[in-house]
Amino acid sequence: MDGGRPSIYPTLLYTDAKAAIRELTEAFGFTELSVYEGEDGSVLHAELAQGNGAVMLGSKGRAGVFAEAMRGAGPCGVYIVVDDVDAHHQRAVEHGADILVPPTDQPHGSRDYMARDAEGNIWSFGTYAPETAL
Repeated sequence: MDGGRPSIYPTLLYTDAKAAIRELTEAFGFTELSVYEGEDGSVLHAELAQGNGAVMLGSKGRAGVFAEAMRGAGPCGVYIVVDDVDAHHQRAVEHGADILVPPTDQPHGSRDYMARDAEGNIWSFGTYAPETAL
């Protein structure tokens, strides 16, 4: 890792990437870092941050090796660490997010909740932050 940059970036493709960006920023509190659009208005590449992590996303249906490899891929699940699960959940609810599990205390000490975005990806937000130093 260089300069505190994350070393893992989940990457998702959406049928409506612009709507996904709105949902992730408005309902789930991500910060838009960059969005690059094609001439046809599709999202070629976008980066959104949450805490000290980030996701990359783009529009489905484009050409290229990655787009072809992802064709037919199902939804994915991403876990995001947040400080205040209840406040984060409240924001998501206020923006109409599809909440699958409300904030819940887990046996392993985490408090988290689970939501589904408009295209079926599962987003879990909680306090569990495993140590990664070897």
